[in-house]
Amino acid sequence: MIGNDIVDLETAQRESNWKRKGFLDKIFTYEEQLLILNSKVPEIMVWNLWSRKEAAYKIYNRETKISGYFPTKLVCFYESLSSGTVSINNRLYYTQSIITTDYINTVAVTQKENLNKILVLDIKTKIHKKHGIPYVIDSNTKSFIPVSISHHGRFIESVRVMP
Repeated sequence: MIGNDIVDLETAQRESNWKRKGFLDKIFTYEEQLLILNSKVPEIMVWNLWSRKEAAYKIYNRETKISGYFPTKLVCFYESLSSGTVSINNRLYYTQSIITTDYINTVAVTQKENLNKILVLDIKTKIHKKHGIPYVIDSNTKSFIPVSISHHGRFIESVRVMP
């Protein structure tokens, strides 16, 4: 399984005041808040952790069919700016983030080795949806392959795991 999230940093800065009272408490655990507050660039850490949670949530939702808003139940274990894990209800997801001056893009997978098998889909790729869940059809086997789509502000990205 795969999930992804992209944060347009310009849009996030314009539309979200992460410094407002209560914002961090609603989204992040105490330990995550310490990471943010002790970071050299707290705003980047906010959106880095947020994108990890969102990417992992997409897999969790697909696996369990449970949807809702419970960001503090998605717990980030930070290894570095570009890697870590997210856990929820005894499930563990591996994350890999790319941070640029324009965006933060995170992919989450259920198996760590799949982080080396990520394929970014061409914008022209035909993506289907069943019950709101995106997938592509393998041209050879005709099997359904899970896809994750994320868009925010100026950016959109669709990804899948290569066999």
